[in-house]
Amino acid sequence: MKTVVVDYGMGNLRSVAKALQSSGFEEVKVSAYSEEISSADVLIFPGQGAFKKAMENIKRRHLVKPLLYHIERGKPFLGICLGLQLLFERSYEHGLTEGLKVFEGEVCLLPVQLKLPHIGWNQIWIRKKSDIFKEINNGEFFYFVHSYHVIPRNEDIIASVTDYGVNFVSAICKENVWAVQFHPEKSQKKGLQLLKNFKDFCKRIL
Repeated sequence: MKTVVVDYGMGNLRSVAKALQSSGFEEVKVSAYSEEISSADVLIFPGQGAFKKAMENIKRRHLVKPLLYHIERGKPFLGICLGLQLLFERSYEHGLTEGLKVFEGEVCLLPVQLKLPHIGWNQIWIRKKSDIFKEINNGEFFYFVHSYHVIPRNEDIIASVTDYGVNFVSAICKENVWAVQFHPEKSQKKGLQLLKNFKDFCKRIL
């Protein structure tokens, strides 16, 4: 099971790769090359930073088609933090920027009366039963670092929400695509459990 962590110049990719290995993923590679991304069985799409810069990097490295083709073929895909936000139609961070348009919806700033970015541990509240949260209890804490949040048009994809002034979407799940706003690689035991859940899911559908 070839697992590729997508390198588009945003985020601490090595910590993600290390967490995947600790969760039982055996063949993990960090790559920015479209050929390797196209041949992957599993894609991990992490990221930190600005939406606009991320999309510029993804386009410059010719990664849009490989990412979308992977999803369209029904192969396992996990988005983390910015990797969740980029799956949507648009973001208003640093001006209007179009995303990958996998899901309908947009990315907006969290309420400005709160301290931003939202950094630290916060609880997830499970909205629907899913393998993504196997052996993870309602109200568990995960580690967040972000100022923007996704607003899906289709609420059926929402797996969990988190309260930070508003209830924002902290995880989505639809068919082969899982994505989370928090950082499982920084969330200790429960973060590793989520990655193990994803590994088991990958083995079932590949």
